[in-house]
Amino acid sequence: MPDVIFPGPEGRLEGRFSPPPRPRAPIAMILHPHPQSGGTMNDRVTLALYKTFARRGFGVLRFNFRGVGRSQGTFDNGIGELSDAASALDWVQSFHPEASTTWVGGFGFGALIGMQLLMRRPEIRGFISVAPPANMYDFSFLAPCPASGTMVQGAVDEVVTPGSVEKLVEKLRTQKHITIHHDVIPRANHFFENEFDDMMKSVDNYLDMRLDPNCPIK
Repeated sequence: MPDVIFPGPEGRLEGRFSPPPRPRAPIAMILHPHPQSGGTMNDRVTLALYKTFARRGFGVLRFNFRGVGRSQGTFDNGIGELSDAASALDWVQSFHPEASTTWVGGFGFGALIGMQLLMRRPEIRGFISVAPPANMYDFSFLAPCPASGTMVQGAVDEVVTPGSVEKLVEKLRTQKHITIHHDVIPRANHFFENEFDDMMKSVDNYLDMRLDPNCPIK
């Protein structure tokens, strides 16, 4: 997990990168929770998502948004952070342009930025959104959502209301040509403190299904 520093829109961005293990390996980028709530690339959920993609043979990057850790700049209410994510993906692609496919994963605020990036980068073909903050931000930009993915939510999340995520999933499921999975983890709060393994089992099961060569979802 080498430390990396790469250029962003407002200066240097700090990350950790697990290089692609072979030519044409898929790549994934993992985005951390809200910087103003203590979110960093070393968040427990962010780190677990990073590791599960790496175990599956992806080249994986996680990084600190502007103003977090050694990343330069200041918080920009999501606008600048989306630019950070785009620059981070550009950096990975600059030396691994032959990637077979690209995924994005995110937790909380990171899930929001990941879904916004998904709309701008057609090479992203799958997503993992953990506790996407559908009660705090307008997700109507997903019109239409261009890729299939999964949303994982705690049943007693006190930050992101489960009902708001359910409404978002229902709306996305009316769109054609994509499949949206939705897992609600019983008894889990926003940080999956006591149900962390159950949350990651949901993610792992979804990835196992999507990465199976016989999976009908492409």
